[in-house]
Amino acid sequence: MLLGLVLLAAPAAVQAQFTYTTNNGAITLGAYNGSGSAVVISNFVTSIATNAFEGCSSLTSVTIPAGVTSIGAPAFEGCSRLTAINVNTNNLFYSSRNGVLFDITQSTLVEYPAGLAGSYVIPGSVTSIGAVAFYTCTSLSSVTIPGSVNSIGSGAFFDCPRLTNATMAEGVTSIGLNAFRLCTGLRSITIPGSVASIGTNAFYNSSLLTSVYFQGNAPAADSTVFLFDNGATVYYVAGTTGWSNTFAGRLAVLWNPVIQTGDGSFGVSNNQFGFNITGTNNFTVVVEACTNLGNPVWVPLMTNPLVNGRFYFSEPVQTNSSGRFYGLGLP
Repeated sequence: MLLGLVLLAAPAAVQAQFTYTTNNGAITLGAYNGSGSAVVISNFVTSIATNAFEGCSSLTSVTIPAGVTSIGAPAFEGCSRLTAINVNTNNLFYSSRNGVLFDITQSTLVEYPAGLAGSYVIPGSVTSIGAVAFYTCTSLSSVTIPGSVNSIGSGAFFDCPRLTNATMAEGVTSIGLNAFRLCTGLRSITIPGSVASIGTNAFYNSSLLTSVYFQGNAPAADSTVFLFDNGATVYYVAGTTGWSNTFAGRLAVLWNPVIQTGDGSFGVSNNQFGFNITGTNNFTVVVEACTNLGNPVWVPLMTNPLVNGRFYFSEPVQTNSSGRFYGLGLP
């Protein structure tokens, strides 16, 4: 009795179907549509191997049947036009959401289609980004990682050259090895204070990376984390621990801008409230404001470099709130 088959590899060339020959004849494992751009995997398949669809550059969508119990990572490497990985709703192990592959509980993001372009906000149900989940997603430009995520898997964003912005919320505790390797579009990134460890080669050869801002204590990391990121500088904030003049082989500098309250610039003038900000020359500062320190929601107002170590911020006097509080944030 045939209990299930492992799909090891699909043909990269366009054809009507791909088959597996048994003693009882040929069994269809999957069938393309007429254009060769979509494939529906047969119910005979219970497992899809790592790289099973590698190099299927014409593939735009795939449907995974109910009986599949395991999918290797990545199964769809090099499928540069793939925009949808759909899963039969009766599958007990996997699910899809807007074409993205998750486990059944949608707590693990398994694989993101490489052909999806632009920005992506990871859902709040996700607690872990799987290994190589965004591997070679060459059209991904921005990703927002919510506070629900506690781990970023090995190679999660390996070779995403157009990724220019990766926003991590407080909650991420580990960044896996090779996680952002060859992300050559990244110029700056902010690491939340919750991060306790960064894996080997995590930002290896992200060659345009210039600024890495740490919001908390120095995490565990080795000298390979920023290997070949020759222009990168690490910035840390006052009150945090574990820092020296270098971190993971890169120059480490205290990020020190402060609001001046006693130099005559602080206060109201011509119906504008303003103040000077001083610090190390060319540091970039985000001025933020909130109206309730008990439950603060900080809203960014302006981002500026400190030219000659100084910047004057001002805005119209706010008359629609009982109080307004200002702070300085990392870019």
